Amino acid sequence: MAGFNPFRLNVGFIAAEEVGYQREFDLAVASVRLDDLEARAVTGMAAVSRTPQGLLVHVHVEADTPQICARCLKPFQQHLVADFEELYAFNEKSVTESGLRYPYTGILDLAPLIREYLILDIPISPICHPDCKGLCPVCGADRNVVDCGHDTPATDPRWDALRALLSDSSSSGG
Repeated sequence: MAGFNPFRLNVGFIAAEEVGYQREFDLAVASVRLDDLEARAVTGMAAVSRTPQGLLVHVHVEADTPQICARCLKPFQQHLVADFEELYAFNEKSVTESGLRYPYTGILDLAPLIREYLILDIPISPICHPDCKGLCPVCGADRNVVDCGHDTPATDPRWDALRALLSDSSSSGG
């Protein structure tokens, strides 16, 4: 279905309730594309509370997204968790840093926020599992699958020139 957005919540009735009223919405979808983020097995909840300033939305969502391991270069599913709270202000005076305003339609679109917070949970160098051995720097073999017999140098050869200078200065007694 084109334009399907499982993170659009009709909260107009909550705005009409008394301060303190709260309603929870389940968030569950098998797969959804949030612009450049593909989220699979999405589960979570959004709790919307009526406050004097606006609607306070607390979201907890978990999802898997396809990634490439930074060590072995194999595709895997990275588990992401986002937990955030934002205020949709009723008037300009109550607007917070996020700048969110309660929409006149009474429908909140949480997709941009969920996307943003899930992306923040993606590691800079995603690893398929903590003990991934990666690729051999000599022959390129996947060390998780095969032992190619090549030893990894204990030191980075780019530091050899500095190491030589240090050993010269220490041997000369200076």
